[in-house]
Amino acid sequence: MTELVLTLISAALLNNFVLHWPLGVDPLLAGGRRQVHALGLATLCLMLIVGVIGQLIWHWLLVPLQLQGLRLFVFLPLSVLLIAPLLKGLTRWLPGLPFDGLWPLLLGNAGVLGLALINAQNDQGLLHTTALNLGAGLGFWIVLSLFSDLRERTAGNDIPLPFRGLPIDLIGAGLIAVIFLGFSGLIKT
Repeated sequence: MTELVLTLISAALLNNFVLHWPLGVDPLLAGGRRQVHALGLATLCLMLIVGVIGQLIWHWLLVPLQLQGLRLFVFLPLSVLLIAPLLKGLTRWLPGLPFDGLWPLLLGNAGVLGLALINAQNDQGLLHTTALNLGAGLGFWIVLSLFSDLRERTAGNDIPLPFRGLPIDLIGAGLIAVIFLGFSGLIKT
């Protein structure tokens, strides 16, 4: 049980998929303030569903048939095909959040596919995969919220002209990455 909790915390804070490995950076730069929590929740759910189903397909279909080389060609369509039903389900379940227009952001999120491929490479069981997927989704949501807040705070400040827009966003993302690097001493193995 302790290993699962450590995996969840590690995926969310220490080995963050956006800051530690540059997976899923596109939605950070494209998402608006209004869609932050909808995008975070949708990405969390998509990472969890694709990761668990991908692990089951890997363990029960691809490995027994010795088709491990086809994992990319299986996980990519899986993640694409689950986006529309997930967004429809989330819209019905939480009508107050703006899930419309998130399809391209979820489609371009390399973190979902990267996480499924990492799960297949590690092959550490379904509970470990679920904890890793949940932690990665929570970590993405945390970074997305922090980055959106940082963008909102810098929008009204007097920033020199060469640093306005994308440059200040990238500087802010670098500073957030350094802050998350401070969590690396949190868990010692």
